[in-house]
Amino acid sequence: MAYSDRELIARIIQCEAGGEGDNGMRAVASVIMNRVNATEGEYARVSQGGSIRNIIFQEGQFDCVRETLYGKYNSQNIYNMNPTEVEYNIADWAIAGNKLQEAGTCLWYMNPFRPSCPRNIPI
Repeated sequence: MAYSDRELIARIIQCEAGGEGDNGMRAVASVIMNRVNATEGEYARVSQGGSIRNIIFQEGQFDCVRETLYGKYNSQNIYNMNPTEVEYNIADWAIAGNKLQEAGTCLWYMNPFRPSCPRNIPI
């Protein structure tokens, strides 16, 4: 079954930030759309003029699209998500061109609760 762009974004939002409140979920949606709308660099090449699907399924970008991680089944993947009205509303909000002001033009997000931030962000 092929998911619509709205469904993909809602599932990624729930999977990546479902427990982080509206701002956390809006930040994820904003980063996705910033990548989709990039006019230069790697994400511009991958999105090929605005493909949400290409951005979400780009190799190595979102653990939630992978059914296995480190050789083990990843139960927290987009195929196991059941988005609620909240995630759909945020997906619609992002698709309509809105973004979290604090996200600006960010192309990545980090978990602030990790013991340390990596020195470089792989792309």
